[in-house]
Amino acid sequence: QVQLVESGGGLVQPGGSLRLSCAASGSIFSMDDMAWHRQTPGKERELVASITRSGTAKYVDSVKGRFTISRDNGKKTLYLQMNSLKPEDTAVYRCSARVMSTDLLYDEYWGQGTQVSVSS
Repeated sequence: QVQLVESGGGLVQPGGSLRLSCAASGSIFSMDDMAWHRQTPGKERELVASITRSGTAKYVDSVKGRFTISRDNGKKTLYLQMNSLKPEDTAVYRCSARVMSTDLLYDEYWGQGTQVSVSS
């Protein structure tokens, strides 16, 4: 079993910053691509940012220049630094990871999500 647990969400004023973390644990042999997604009621889930094992990152256009995705492979942790937050960034943020378990089987795992609210 593999678990992903997000933390770091909360309420912040427009222009503020938050740092999300996603800690992985369990029967992990290796972790490949990891990503952050967000979803608001009535809208489709959106891929916000992704990062390969070697650190190559991609972002949705709406967060480029404001968000930074990173990972610490030794700590099995994914991060999302969010700066210059806007009300439209309000959403539940979830992490995902493509993981090879100790059984040498690949699967994709998801965290439960953390709420980010941007409001004055």
